[in-house]
Amino acid sequence: MNKKTKQNFIIDAIMFLAMMAMGGTGFLIRYVLLSGQAGKAVYGQKVEMSMLGIGKETWENIHLYLGFFLLGLLLIHILLHWKQIVLLYGRLIPARNLRYMILLLFILLSILAIAFPFVISPTFETGELLYQGTGGGGQ
Repeated sequence: MNKKTKQNFIIDAIMFLAMMAMGGTGFLIRYVLLSGQAGKAVYGQKVEMSMLGIGKETWENIHLYLGFFLLGLLLIHILLHWKQIVLLYGRLIPARNLRYMILLLFILLSILAIAFPFVISPTFETGELLYQGTGGGGQ
């Protein structure tokens, strides 16, 4: 096994573990560590839940940092396979203009997917009032 193959295998294995950890923390946050309202419905009172001595908010941070770590590994994975990606993309879509249009659309959708929390204003209710935020991801 050559050096590049070993490198790819190790990165892919770490990416898989990071994805499984993200799934596990996501399930933990959503289904095990109940929110205040859900905890009250189950236990009849507000409860503060934790797992392994770690509260829900910290688990949410761990989940977020695992996502950043996975994104970094994904970028490394793409860089290591860049020549292969370009070659396969060219074979998949031989028409140059169409290839560029699809690439531009892909880039725009990627930017939109990662930026939407920062440009779309949240809405929330306070008693009888419905408030529309001013943007900026939770302001």
